[in-house]
Amino acid sequence: MKIAKIYNILNEISPFKLQENWDNSGLNIGSFNKKVKKIYISLDIDKKLLETMEKNSLLITHHPLIFSPLKSINIDDYPSNLIQIAIKKNISIISMHTNFDKTHLNQYVFENILNFKITSKDEFVIYGEFSGKSFNKIYTHICKILGLINPNFVKCKTDIKSIALTTGSGASMIKYMKNVDCFLTGDIKYHDAMYAKSIGLSMIDISHFESEKYFAQLLKKNLKNISIPAIILNSENPFG
Repeated sequence: MKIAKIYNILNEISPFKLQENWDNSGLNIGSFNKKVKKIYISLDIDKKLLETMEKNSLLITHHPLIFSPLKSINIDDYPSNLIQIAIKKNISIISMHTNFDKTHLNQYVFENILNFKITSKDEFVIYGEFSGKSFNKIYTHICKILGLINPNFVKCKTDIKSIALTTGSGASMIKYMKNVDCFLTGDIKYHDAMYAKSIGLSMIDISHFESEKYFAQLLKKNLKNISIPAIILNSENPFG
């Protein structure tokens, strides 16, 4: 199957035009005219993963390998070292990042993984409401479901009636959380916590990797009209 046909199928599932202007979803490495016999799906790309893949195949990832323009290809540095391996093995790479967050991943984690009921959503944020749940109960529930051990949190309210989620690194959305009691996202920094505390917003760091690790299985469920094998590979959490 030609990559162009696979790309069009992926575009129907989650249009690439929905990605943020800073994102680099789409074809990162390869050619639309190239034919592949096997597809791999993974959250990220690492050396071990590339080495296990067969030559002349396609890798579909959530995070793009190339985010910003490269001024040089220094194979001693990331991501050039991985680009070299991919090109040597004739491995093509397509990424579905912020477009897939908006159309699938955020909603799936909120509803199907954490088992919260969606009341509304916008492009990046999923919202839910409770009749009233304690912060401690929500914190314990999230730790158990996502396998987190003592994640960072900001506790401003003990009784939570409204909650919001953005998978990955969504702390930039804090400014939109004025009517939310608790915001769930990953990569919460010190100054994010200070900002949240100043507006009375509780937060729980649900971790970048743990909140997005469902990408591969979710994409595979949505793949249709693909006549070649799609194999899920698990990139390693860089934090171990």
